[in-house]
Amino acid sequence: MQEITIRDEYIKLGQALKLAGLVSSGVEAKIFIQEGLVMVNGEVDDRRGRKLYPGDVFSLNGEEVKVSAL
Repeated sequence: MQEITIRDEYIKLGQALKLAGLVSSGVEAKIFIQEGLVMVNGEVDDRRGRKLYPGDVFSLNGEEVKVSAL
């Protein structure tokens, strides 16, 4: 499982997908999210602005990423 580290209290789902390298742009993130291909903590989430906090896990195409704090 991949891990990303954030400095702030949370990171938005679209930004997290880019930071993890799972998408190349915000537009690509938006499309994947709207199509229901992104999961957060085991459930499909279609909100690009969904706030992810340390401990949350999101995935795209079977690749899981955990959010951790500095």
